[in-house]
Amino acid sequence: MPKSIYENIYKDLKQKIENDTYAYQELLPSENTLIRTYGCSRNTLRRAVNRLVTDGYVQTMQGKGVRNIYRPVEQTAFTIGEIESFRESALRNGLRPSTQVLLFTELTLNDTQAAITGFPAGAEVYYIQRLHYLDEMPLILNHNYFLKEAVPGLSKEIAEKSIYEYLEETLHMTIVNSKRIMTVEKITEIDEKYLKLRVEDYNCLAVVSSYTYNSNGTMFEYTQSRHRPDHFRFYDNAVRKK
Repeated sequence: MPKSIYENIYKDLKQKIENDTYAYQELLPSENTLIRTYGCSRNTLRRAVNRLVTDGYVQTMQGKGVRNIYRPVEQTAFTIGEIESFRESALRNGLRPSTQVLLFTELTLNDTQAAITGFPAGAEVYYIQRLHYLDEMPLILNHNYFLKEAVPGLSKEIAEKSIYEYLEETLHMTIVNSKRIMTVEKITEIDEKYLKLRVEDYNCLAVVSSYTYNSNGTMFEYTQSRHRPDHFRFYDNAVRKK
């Protein structure tokens, strides 16, 4: 089935749930009504609905329909189960994002860097330090490594806007999955400087390390995101499997 049709239906239903077009705890229109509305097949609609179930937006009720169970999350929250850019998360939370590129350079990875990033030793990468702001508050210090051969033409100007928009809209890359490790680590001098933290207030911060792959199976990005502890919040919708 065409992926674009399924994605468009998913995004439209998600938006209508978030803006209360479909009220909390109420049933969505019937399956037949939605099929007529979107002009799609039953399987395409069900795939979009199943993704909403996985994301915690709706609950399917046998013999009754699909119920809206979405509740807005706290601001500055990021999703665990999705690959969401900083800009996308900020706009979803109704906040004003901005990004400052502190460093943009090219590296050939040595053995130590390869062990950290997951790229092979000798790989050529773009190394970028970026400071992300929400409503003019510095919240996240990112250390980005992008494989040069997979991400040609990356520049400081692109990094200041949206790298993922460049990957998807210009390079037509399909970003598939990201393996994440969350840890708590001691604050460094760089963290203290750019995130405006005082060691006497916080001596640790939250760190999310991400290894991200495209549809070719290539790991094209390793990122270490260092979050202010007073604004760190990730959420997930857990499903019990029997």
